[in-house]
Amino acid sequence: MSQTAMKRLYLMQVGSMPDYQIPIVCALIQTDDGRNILIDSGLPETLPEEASEFENGRDVLEQLASIGLHSEDIHTVISTHYDIDHAGRHGAFTRAQYVVQREHHIDAATNPRFAATRPQWDQPIERIRLVNGDTELLSGLELIETSGHVPGHQSVLLRLPETGTILLTVDAVPFGEGFTREHQGDGRNPEAEAMRVSTNKLLDLVEHEQIAMVIFGHDQAQWEGLKKLPEFYA
Repeated sequence: MSQTAMKRLYLMQVGSMPDYQIPIVCALIQTDDGRNILIDSGLPETLPEEASEFENGRDVLEQLASIGLHSEDIHTVISTHYDIDHAGRHGAFTRAQYVVQREHHIDAATNPRFAATRPQWDQPIERIRLVNGDTELLSGLELIETSGHVPGHQSVLLRLPETGTILLTVDAVPFGEGFTREHQGDGRNPEAEAMRVSTNKLLDLVEHEQIAMVIFGHDQAQWEGLKKLPEFYA
């Protein structure tokens, strides 16, 4: 196992859902040996008609360029899942390895939900690393399988030298108000039980580890108080 240490975490807002005041976000991890690891890629450059509820903001490539990075500088794309607001620019990172849960990648192949972003996520298989469940990607960087929002969704845990341990729940827990054992979700949702299980799994993780910060996937109130690129957490 590589002993590469995590160095910085940059957060980016690349769009929004204006009607709901929901930010669309992705993140960049930098390691002490010079690796650049992107978590999701945001919305596509041109939104399809079926994604009219979204609005593009400052594109991920433009934001990366503002700190001196280009698409070919990204070594790894952690793909939490293939929804259009998370995988819309995957195809831009032509030298990166994509890391995704095997369950999710297999499901996406026949699931119409992910058809619009297929040209982005359906990369040559030699560039895709399929993982099975919780996975230590590097020392201080873990993928946490959190199905429910979609099959094979994954959250991200990283350990920074100054800030400490940060949990990015992504869409497993999109809003802070839902991060409770009492939160049962929508009973009409067939995935409600899987979502409850994943929420409790993350709550257990927070209790058992020294988690310095939990960042929710689309929480506008929280987002307003977080550091955004070019600022970073170290």
